Amino acid sequence: MTENLYSDSYALSRDAADPLRAMRSQFLIPQHDGADQAYFVGNSLGLQPRGARAHVEEVLDKWAHEAVEGHFTGQAQWMPYHELVRESLARLVGAKPLEVVAMNTLTANLHFMMVSFYRPTRERPAILVEAGAFPSDRYAVESQIRFHGFDPSTDLIEVQPDREDGTTSMEAIERAIATHGARVALVLWPGVQYRTGQAFDLPRIAKLAHEHGAVCGFDLAHAVGNLELALHDSGVDFAVWCHYKYVNSGPGAVAGCFVHERHAHTDRPRFAGWWGHEQGSRFRMGPHFVPTPGAEGWQLSNPPILGMAPLRASLELFDAAGMPALRAKSLLLTGYLEALIRERLNGTLQIVTPADPAQRGCQLSLRVIGGRGLTGRDAGRALFDYIATKGVLGDWREPDVIRISPAPLYNTHADVLRFVRAVEAWRDDA
Repeated sequence: MTENLYSDSYALSRDAADPLRAMRSQFLIPQHDGADQAYFVGNSLGLQPRGARAHVEEVLDKWAHEAVEGHFTGQAQWMPYHELVRESLARLVGAKPLEVVAMNTLTANLHFMMVSFYRPTRERPAILVEAGAFPSDRYAVESQIRFHGFDPSTDLIEVQPDREDGTTSMEAIERAIATHGARVALVLWPGVQYRTGQAFDLPRIAKLAHEHGAVCGFDLAHAVGNLELALHDSGVDFAVWCHYKYVNSGPGAVAGCFVHERHAHTDRPRFAGWWGHEQGSRFRMGPHFVPTPGAEGWQLSNPPILGMAPLRASLELFDAAGMPALRAKSLLLTGYLEALIRERLNGTLQIVTPADPAQRGCQLSLRVIGGRGLTGRDAGRALFDYIATKGVLGDWREPDVIRISPAPLYNTHADVLRFVRAVEAWRDDA
């Protein structure tokens, strides 16, 4: 007998059998009309871990009672505070502790990495990115090209989507790198494309870039905490990401950075600051910069302790759950969402994100193709606004995409069913 995916009993039974079901209670769920919201916006801002407040208050109490001595005394000393997240962060992204650091913000880190790893020449001046890259990335690479005296109109190479749904095949990436490889200094690619939700074969892209003599970097804003990553094994030169999406560390959270071990003692140029100076002699205040080996050598200033405290709380939950288990649940949740859309909403929603689970994370990007006599953007905005009134929150990306991202740390099958029923109610309410 075929199971009824649309029934309450099916969704509730799947949630009851979920080995990670206790994780939801570790988060503060926004309320709607006195009940939990169905929150599918972890790809934009993750929910607050209940433990975040205690970690922030720990810092505040230490400041109140120890003041400057808090750098060196008691629990969670501030001097080595960034080291408190280093091991967990390395596990999260599949790296060695030497290769990761929590610092700055995503685009700032991207610029600092390009200072070291985008070294254009007259023969090789170009940066290769995906067409439709997140605006901040595009602004950053265009400004770097101009800064070095080159012209983005010729030296910013954008790989156009080649599939009907607006996604990009691996073959298109291969062709672009093969065609332009002799001119490319840097391949900068996302782990997950923010608008379509497409995930990419990162080791293959890094290998292609290196085979053609280019450096490779990844923007993992939508991949960290979403996909199982193996940055060290991928061979990528550097990667940058934020922690306020799937890593649930708060608005504007301190970001993350990876620099491969082979660059730990590099003589590449960098913008230096004293917190990147070798720790043993940092406080001798000498005039010459001696970088700390590894990713920490790219730090500039002492870390914002209050801003880093919530990251500790979130990483504790990732360590408790483990990315393999989270990814397994994510496949089930997003697969359930896809199955219900195809069964119940086939004439209403188009799924933009690839059907192959290996080419996506939590997120499904959706276009509204029918309902209430509306089409295109008007239909999309009408549906988006309607489901919000029912306590179902996704997010909107121009020109016409609704993103729904069931995050395995706190979303449930019941949440997914609630979304589908809200869409049906909108469609059927003449």
